[in-house]
Amino acid sequence: MTGVGSVSGLWAVILSVALVVGVTFVQGTMTERWAPASREEVQRASRLLEARFPKEFGDWKVEQQLESDPKELERAGAVGHVSVLFQNTRSKSRVSAFVVSALPYDASGHTPDRCYPGAGFTIGESEHRVTIPLADGRKAEAYTGTFVKAGQTLRIFWTYGVPSAEKDVALDWIAPTLARIALDRYPAVYKLYAIVDETRIGSNQSMVDCEQFIAVLLPALDASLSADETSPATVESPAASESSAID
Repeated sequence: MTGVGSVSGLWAVILSVALVVGVTFVQGTMTERWAPASREEVQRASRLLEARFPKEFGDWKVEQQLESDPKELERAGAVGHVSVLFQNTRSKSRVSAFVVSALPYDASGHTPDRCYPGAGFTIGESEHRVTIPLADGRKAEAYTGTFVKAGQTLRIFWTYGVPSAEKDVALDWIAPTLARIALDRYPAVYKLYAIVDETRIGSNQSMVDCEQFIAVLLPALDASLSADETSPATVESPAASESSAID
């Protein structure tokens, strides 16, 4: 009996060690701890994002550039980023867009439900997944929720752009349940936040504004990123597509 117990105990120790080593290896691989991973892809993605992010699409036009907190960028693992406020020239609605390019591990870990409470916000409407029809006929997945602070309510949509398997399409936009696992196979990831202050306009209107904004932004961004790197960055959305997205 003693021999059997000793063998069982030994196997328990071996399995425990193997589990710890396995988990450590996986985490080390995801965080690129074991080897200096090539940052070529994420650096290329960052150059394209910052050089080609569309300034005008559909009825939306950049109103102003927004400053980004260096500490927030560091926490988000942002290698490249864009932060701008857009206004709809017809409805006068405003939506802020914050986009980063990052390694998958960094992009998946910095979500609004984690960072906004740290900035003094409380969660209003809990995050939930939505599907947004895009102006080019595709669909995008996103999460949305609200965050409240001192009488102000922010509506936030967030989604991840990953390399698409489709020909002539740069990115698919997804909102996986387990982002850290789902994104790990990609060399670089884009992450978009679309933000509306819904304090005075209400939840229904903020949902409409964000969804209409995303519906035309993502195809314009995709076309910009898909273009030959020696081509001009200016991209205009087809008028028919714009109309279908906002009517």
